[in-house]
Amino acid sequence: MSRGSERLGVSEDEHYRERAQRKKELVDRRIARATIDRGVIVVNTGNGKGKSSSGFGMLARSLGHGFRCGVVQFIKGSFSTGEEAFFRRFDDLVEYHVMGEGYTWETQDRGRDIVTAGAAWDIAARMMSDEQFDFVLLDELNIALAKEYVSLDALLASLAARPPRQHVVITGRGAPDALVEAADTVTEMRVVKHAFKAGIKAQHGIEL
Repeated sequence: MSRGSERLGVSEDEHYRERAQRKKELVDRRIARATIDRGVIVVNTGNGKGKSSSGFGMLARSLGHGFRCGVVQFIKGSFSTGEEAFFRRFDDLVEYHVMGEGYTWETQDRGRDIVTAGAAWDIAARMMSDEQFDFVLLDELNIALAKEYVSLDALLASLAARPPRQHVVITGRGAPDALVEAADTVTEMRVVKHAFKAGIKAQHGIEL
């Protein structure tokens, strides 16, 4: 029992319940104020691991609700990933496109990268204009934006004109300020420690 609780004649359990009750009341008030029901724009950026993983987690959650989903991967494509293998099993609910040809340091061909990103963007724009899609994941799009393979203005226009209840998740480091401003939820992943820096190669189930 804390000294404060002793002085007030309140047990530690009672003190814990009081704090929990105050927290619950605060959370309940915030929930009550959240009355807007519409699709949201989520941006996962930063140099840390977990941007795409979070996006695919939301994809799994959306499938659990029976949503019609679309996925466009802008960069990854020269190697297979576990998420691709898994989500392609749900072809009745997921339209899945791996459009990248690998990271830019692998392709070493800016012209080809621009053409590939343009083709990916055409699919993404179609999905965002289609009310049948409840959830759209644009994986590593931020990299294509940063390298000016895809027009930021075109993206912002498509986001603004998309169906009202459609959710869009955009991943990749270096999210531009205008996209951050337009988004409803933005998370910046920060590196604390990464196995790769210790010489451990990418692992299936973790990175692949």
